[in-house]
Amino acid sequence: MSPLMLSVALALASAVAYAAAAIVQERVAASAAGPRYAPLRSPAWWVSVLLNGIGATLHVAALAYGPLSLVQPLGALTIVFALPMAALFVGRRAGRRAWRGALMATVGLAGLLSLTSGAEARSLSDGERWLLAGATFAAVAVLFTAARVVGRSVLRSVVLAAAAGVAFGMASVLTKSVAEEWTSTAPLAEWTGLLVLSAFAVTGLLLSQASYRGAGLAAPLATVTVVNPVVAAAVGVTLFGESFRYGAAGTVAALICGAVATGGLVQLTLDRMTASPESLSVSSASSSASSASSPDSTIASDGDSPRPEVGQGVDVGAVPGTRPNLEVEVRSRAVAGRS
Repeated sequence: MSPLMLSVALALASAVAYAAAAIVQERVAASAAGPRYAPLRSPAWWVSVLLNGIGATLHVAALAYGPLSLVQPLGALTIVFALPMAALFVGRRAGRRAWRGALMATVGLAGLLSLTSGAEARSLSDGERWLLAGATFAAVAVLFTAARVVGRSVLRSVVLAAAAGVAFGMASVLTKSVAEEWTSTAPLAEWTGLLVLSAFAVTGLLLSQASYRGAGLAAPLATVTVVNPVVAAAVGVTLFGESFRYGAAGTVAALICGAVATGGLVQLTLDRMTASPESLSVSSASSSASSASSPDSTIASDGDSPRPEVGQGVDVGAVPGTRPNLEVEVRSRAVAGRS
């Protein structure tokens, strides 16, 4: 197998691992009643952490054998793999709008990443690293605060997923910077960078876990999948000397791809905010059950059946210990003097 084909295979395997991790995280969030950020007592959550680690390792290995312009767009297939995998393994089927949004997000992101070209990368100074880390932590804090304020659970989850994507994207940037500065003669010289990128990676993991609470799979996963490389690409363009291919035309095309990816995220968010037929049937069934348990509700829902008038006798059949026909006076609350 050629290095290029090996890189493609590793990138696809990485996307599958990330998709599986997202599915497990969503199931943990849907079933666990404990902490939403770090359900440490859940074995399934630790499985998702392992799958995320496998995905990251495969992604780095793919970059070792293939160019960034090929590996990064293939990583955008995570959301495309996740939807059929969720339908196959956990019975979570996606509607047309969810598929349309997922494909739009994937195509837009793949196009955006394919237009990014690597230039002569320069290393970051210590001051630039700390400034970048501080700005990132501030952005994550703002998004986290906004998520606490948002009332709708789906919007809150999308904002948390965006914060997770920012943290993951900055972890990727610092990984690249640390890898370029690392030497075997002084393996611990970059310990501060390793510590900061580890903090970003853990923060992203915890925020992504919380983003699946009450929002399903597609919208949070697509948000993380898009925001992560977009943040990394933006930092690469501004600080590492990277640029878009084809000059001004490439920049315009990148903006169009970004708009397509954003439109996909909007579609996924609206799909989750719209009540699904399954949820409607469940709510109808629960309302029917509550109506059946309430005599007043049963009478009110029986619209076509004749109702007794005020003062009319009603035959209720034989009652033990009383005479066969029991006269019942039906009186409205207004007549009885009740409000």
